[in-house]
Amino acid sequence: MAGEGATGRCIERLEIVIEGQRHWVEVDLTESPLAWLARRRGREGRGFIDAVQLMAGERLRADFTRAQMMPRTTADWSGIGRGPARHAARTGLAASEAALAAKQRVERAMEVVGPEFSGTLLDVCCFLKGIERVEQERGWPARSGKVVLGLGLDRLARHYGLSREITGPARAPIRSWSAPAAEAATGTGRSSDGG
Repeated sequence: MAGEGATGRCIERLEIVIEGQRHWVEVDLTESPLAWLARRRGREGRGFIDAVQLMAGERLRADFTRAQMMPRTTADWSGIGRGPARHAARTGLAASEAALAAKQRVERAMEVVGPEFSGTLLDVCCFLKGIERVEQERGWPARSGKVVLGLGLDRLARHYGLSREITGPARAPIRSWSAPAAEAATGTGRSSDGG
């Protein structure tokens, strides 16, 4: 669901799952490089990143934001006048504990994706750098950043347990089954004398 505010921002709500709990995050589609890449179409008509990759990147961004890992350039006045009770009531954790847990999730995710992809994921998903800027800063050829980002987002999605296909639990094969009417019609049912 997306809506456009008076400021020209396009906000979309995405559902993400963090440690078994469902959360909604709001993504400013005009701000997020991932959302921009998801809306753009390549020659084949597909988005540069798919919905699973977008969800993985936005989940990383949500944890990064909760962990308060963004460097501050000004004083933080957000805690003035509010106690930690508001956040603690929602999560069961004090604000500092929730930030620490989010930081640990970010660190674990970056460890899993490895050094080949972690820098690019942090730059694009968390620091909101455009892919062209990342390519320039790293001295990469044009359009190579999308490939690296896509591979990193795939690995991140796998870490989060996100999948493009829905699969259920493995099932045991059905050994035999028949309805009583089918047994009577075929004569395969038990006789009344148990034989």
